[in-house]
Amino acid sequence: MSEGTAQRFNIEDLRAGFDGTVLTEHDADYETTRAIFNAAIDARPRVIACAASREDVRAALAYARANELGIAVRGGGHSVAGASLVDGGLVIDLRGLNEVTIDPVACIATVGGGTVWGELDKAAQEHGLATTGGRVSTTGVAGLTLGGGSGWIERKFGLACDNLLAVDLVLADGREITASESDNPELFWALHGGGGNFGIAVSLTFRLYPIAAFSIALLLWPGDKGRQVAGVYRDLMTDAPDEIGGGLLYLTGPPEEFVPQELQGTLCCGVLVTDIGDEGDLMSRIGSLLALEPAGQVITGLPYAELQCMLDDPPGYRNYWSAEYLYELPDEALDRFCAAAERMVVPSPSQHALLPWGGAVARNAGIGAMANRDVSWVVHPLGLWENPADDQRARDWAHQLADDMRPWTTGALYLNFIGDEGVDRVIAGYGEENYRRLARVKAAFDPDNVLNRWHNVQPATD
Repeated sequence: MSEGTAQRFNIEDLRAGFDGTVLTEHDADYETTRAIFNAAIDARPRVIACAASREDVRAALAYARANELGIAVRGGGHSVAGASLVDGGLVIDLRGLNEVTIDPVACIATVGGGTVWGELDKAAQEHGLATTGGRVSTTGVAGLTLGGGSGWIERKFGLACDNLLAVDLVLADGREITASESDNPELFWALHGGGGNFGIAVSLTFRLYPIAAFSIALLLWPGDKGRQVAGVYRDLMTDAPDEIGGGLLYLTGPPEEFVPQELQGTLCCGVLVTDIGDEGDLMSRIGSLLALEPAGQVITGLPYAELQCMLDDPPGYRNYWSAEYLYELPDEALDRFCAAAERMVVPSPSQHALLPWGGAVARNAGIGAMANRDVSWVVHPLGLWENPADDQRARDWAHQLADDMRPWTTGALYLNFIGDEGVDRVIAGYGEENYRRLARVKAAFDPDNVLNRWHNVQPATD
């Protein structure tokens, strides 16, 4: 910040007329308010503006720009790349804008920009409705959706962004606009997976779906059975109906009642199968997995919203994630995936995941800015650890898995699943043609690149 700008900086200017709360490091709530999911991100904002209204959002934006402060926007604070914080800048914290309105007749939900998925899921569940949301209930609705929005029921209903009907945004220059199929359609296209750097989403409207029954099977084996399990799971998902979702992952056996004592704290292979149907439907579809005699299992019907908060990742850990799309999954690829699990840091909450796509995810390819959505599989290492001395080890593990799978990867990836891996990976996530199109949208709505904390798209220039 220049000397002249520093003279203009007076926090009381922002507090005056602000409906929410404005915090600096001198305030008691500053540390708890700035804490985010990924403890490896330790940025210290100069100001945190906890907005209670759209007017607050506009005021915070104007103040940051007048004082040449970098801007971050926080919803759930779940960005593994740290997009929710900015060192020495201003955070616009939207958690106070978390109202949820459900229209059960039209099957539509409208939520504030600071809503988290647990709030939307529970409100929709009261009416027997749901839409694809994040796998962790504390994830922000806006951030996940604008980046694409992968979730357990995506094979049936598409990604979260596929069910987006409209977004109200505050632009970097303070204007409020709506993006939908009829209003600013090119911007609306960009908001389908293109990220949160085109404007600050203060309201999002979604299509909901009736779900009369929902069930899950959570199955666990010792890690040395993982390769056999992975082959059966791959074959099961190859022909599975769209109602079936879930994933296979290596993990540390958790201290849960269904996990045998001898597996707790050891490397295990787990499979989650979700079914938009009742328990009987599910049992009829997973016979091949049950024939492998899982050491631990939970098979039950339950409300979808209950699953959505059942498997939340623990907060407070250092995180590093990565991802790759796979165009096929032959035996050799499974061999490498399963062998790489031996390099996980155990015990830890880290996960070594293989997620099935296809279904509506593939059918809706082309709706938005994400490239290669027609792939069948996503490989997704999630590193979680406590000791900063393990930072490089965790990153190397994630990158080595990607290298192991390289013969079958498309080169594209889902950007919500990765941290900061450089501009080439951002372009790979969109594909070069889509990236150029996004750059033109960015130039139209944020030509100065004021909003740049999500995987950044540079404004196109003449």
